[in-house]
Parts: sequence; structure tokens; C-alpha cells
Amino acid sequence: MIDIRGLSYFVSQIENLSQWQRYAEDVLGMQVHPAPGGGLYVKMDERPFRMLIVEGSEARYLASGWELASEQAFSEALHHLTQAGVEWELGSAAEVEQRGVQALATLVDPSGNRHELSWGHRSDCQPFVSPQGVPRFVTGDMGLGHTVLPAPHFDATLAFAKDVLGFGLSDMFNFRPDPAAAPIRIHFLHCRNARHHSLALAEYPVPSGCVHVMVEVDSMTEVGRAHDRLLAHDVRLSATLGQHLNDRMTSFYMKTPSGFDLEYGYGGLQVDWAEHSAFEFTRVSIWGHDFSVGQQ
Repeated sequence: MIDIRGLSYFVSQIENLSQWQRYAEDVLGMQVHPAPGGGLYVKMDERPFRMLIVEGSEARYLASGWELASEQAFSEALHHLTQAGVEWELGSAAEVEQRGVQALATLVDPSGNRHELSWGHRSDCQPFVSPQGVPRFVTGDMGLGHTVLPAPHFDATLAFAKDVLGFGLSDMFNFRPDPAAAPIRIHFLHCRNARHHSLALAEYPVPSGCVHVMVEVDSMTEVGRAHDRLLAHDVRLSATLGQHLNDRMTSFYMKTPSGFDLEYGYGGLQVDWAEHSAFEFTRVSIWGHDFSVGQQ
């Protein structure tokens, strides 16, 4: 199977790049720089970027970037994809340059989500200096955070994530908004790092192409300061402050300019996978996380 180390970056699209620049700098507390070939780099650690924002007529999430450890791991991944009968395409020279990697391959899962596999990220060794004074985001070997993707073709997409991409099951939630109907499945998946989940799949379509992405800070104070910035800049709240049951993250959710949500949290669970037992949890949060506010 493919040996994914973490969520290296994501790509999203917006018609007016200045909307994402203001949101990233003023609310998230991240740095923004021009990207090669157009678009914006959003920087949240020592890497040049963790979010790539490109111009386009439709506001949406475009791709999840997954990091492999080496050229050999990349070659083995392409061989594995071919043996599994999965179509893939090498990235163009312009895409490789814009992502700042040595090589790139793109593929699409059964629910239409685009995944980018790469190795050898480029580093300029420049420190992260937050315009809002955020000391640090929790990234490093655990990647930028996690992404939750729509999977209306759930069984096929879950099998693809596990059997092709190599993710393991962390735990699962069966959402029952209508007790008389079949549950809506959400499965949480991990890769080769300690973060509780780097990917989750939700059994419903999402017009923006993503349910949410998560970024993590290293103190509850920074979550509160970000919440204050959300209010000051009139950003739409998607869910109130709360603590999740499965990964123990204390967080709130807000809408991004590209239409999907962003979870801003602290205290996420780090797991020793040799000791972990997957389980089903029956409520989303221990406390808080009122998602009805995002529907008002």
C-alpha cells in the first residue's frame, strides 16, 4: 500500500484572491505570499505554504496534497496504483513548481475527490511570523491538520482510502438525524503519524468539495483569540466552541471564503497506533459544537 506520511497541503479556489488573503492574515493569523504561476501561498509553519489558493470562477476546495517520504516511496506508490487499476497522471512542470516538490501525481477517488501525491517538499528555511501574533500551529511530522471529504459513494471511497491510499481506521460515527432512516456514516482515518485522523469521509455530497479542514494551535488562548478575530471581521460561525469525543479537540468552526468550513482547535489527541482499538462513538462532542448556528 501507499505510505502516506501526512496532509502536506490543500488547494482551494476563489474568484477574488484578496478575500482569502484578508481571511488568512486577519482571522487565521497566517502569512500570505504570491505563489509561482499565480495564486497565493498561505504559510503556517516553516514551510513556504500549507494552503494554495488559486483563482477560479467557482469558490471550492480542489485537492488534498499527501506527502510521501522519498523518491522510492513515490515510485512504489505509482506501481501500486497501476497494479490496482487506478488511473493516475503525473503533474505538469508548472504544477510541480507551484507545489514546490520533486514530483507529483494526481488521482481521483470514487466520489470525485482529487488527491495529489508528492515527495521532496522544497524549504526556504524561513520562520513563520504570524501577523496576529500566533506563536505556532501544530504541524511538523503530523502535517497541516486534517481534511474531511464528501463520499456519497461511501463504500467504494472508503475501500479506496484504505486499500489504495493505505489509510487505517481510527474510529467511526453513524449520524442519525432521522431515527427511522439508515445512518449517515462518517469514518475517521489515520496515516503514518500520531494525529488522530488526517482524513475523514462523510457519506453525503458537499457543493464546495470539502466538509472542513482543521488547523491546530498550541494553546486554548489562541483558540479564543481567533474566535475574537472571527467576530471582529464578521466571519460566519459554522459551529460554536466545543470538545469532540473522538479526538478530544476543543475547537470552533467557521466558513472559509471558498465555501467549506475550517475548524480552529487545540489539544487534539495523538495516538500510538500499536495500542489503539478502533471504535464507534455515538455523539459528536462531549460538550458544545452547536452546528445549528451555521444554518441560521
